Amino acid sequence: MTTTASSDVGAVPRTMRASVMTGVGAVEVQERPVPVPADDEVLVRVGSVGVCGSDVHYYKEGRIGDMVVTGPLVLGHEVGGTVVGVGRDVPEARVGQRVALEPQKPCRRCRQCHAGRMNLCPNMIFYATPPVDGAFCEYVTAPADFAHPVPDSLSDAAVGLLEPLSVGIWAMHKAQVSLGDRVLVAGAGPIGAMVAMAARARGASEVVVTDLVESRRERILQFGATRALDPREAAAELETLEADAFVDCTGATPAVQSGIRSVRGGGAVVLVGLGAEEIELPVQLIATREITLTGVFRYVDTWPRAIELARTGAVDLDGMVTARYDLDHVADALEADGDPLSMKAVVDVAGGPA
Repeated sequence: MTTTASSDVGAVPRTMRASVMTGVGAVEVQERPVPVPADDEVLVRVGSVGVCGSDVHYYKEGRIGDMVVTGPLVLGHEVGGTVVGVGRDVPEARVGQRVALEPQKPCRRCRQCHAGRMNLCPNMIFYATPPVDGAFCEYVTAPADFAHPVPDSLSDAAVGLLEPLSVGIWAMHKAQVSLGDRVLVAGAGPIGAMVAMAARARGASEVVVTDLVESRRERILQFGATRALDPREAAAELETLEADAFVDCTGATPAVQSGIRSVRGGGAVVLVGLGAEEIELPVQLIATREITLTGVFRYVDTWPRAIELARTGAVDLDGMVTARYDLDHVADALEADGDPLSMKAVVDVAGGPA
């Protein structure tokens, strides 16, 4: 059962426009029914959706590892919007709230969920992960407690980008970064920037970012990095860096292998980027330095901190937006990803420049 919005947000239509991936390299706008929220869910009119590398992988390759697109799929999971309807068990007062959405729905019953590791739930439903549709459409539903109210001072684009910021916050949690730490980050793309900003917000005094592309190295200095280096030219310096934490956002085997050697004894290595399924690692060095090596898969309870960092201006999410598209041009947004001159593309579903 749905309680629809008052005149503040307008009546909810029966159908909506959705940008649907119909095959590898193929996207078309279709008319689809507006989803109906379950008893514990809200119905959200989508404002803005960030374009993620995972969206591009599905669009260009049809798969990420064993997650394979087998039918029509709506991409997009970096999303925010406005609550326009509620399920039976959700207070009607939520209608009209601007919210940021955690794009995940754990089962809340399995061992991982009960242990506080909802991100590792084996029954997870996640936006834009086959066969679950994502948010390149006009309306989505989400668990009410995963629709986080946001202040009006945040733009639609910034609200959507709280999702990748959450990845950076979770990476810092896994690395246990604290005041005065030195952090090394491989990759000056969007996630590298989120990690760098999260590191500075957590108290790191030095954030060194490596990237092969000069334009990215120059730009990352605006997003938390204290230094940006070409790893080919600074190999000797990096090996003696003694970083407290190394975070790889590239998935590139050479970056991972060299980054591990840059970490001090007792430090941490966090793998965010997904690369080869198997790589060689300096096992003896990891053992003798007692380096903690871990991965990152989504996040747990990061939205309150992400919202506060954006609200206070501790991170600059709007500054990351370098391209905007609408629902009719989602394919253009997906094709343009990877341009070294672009940091972050967003799809303005609620209206905006193409």
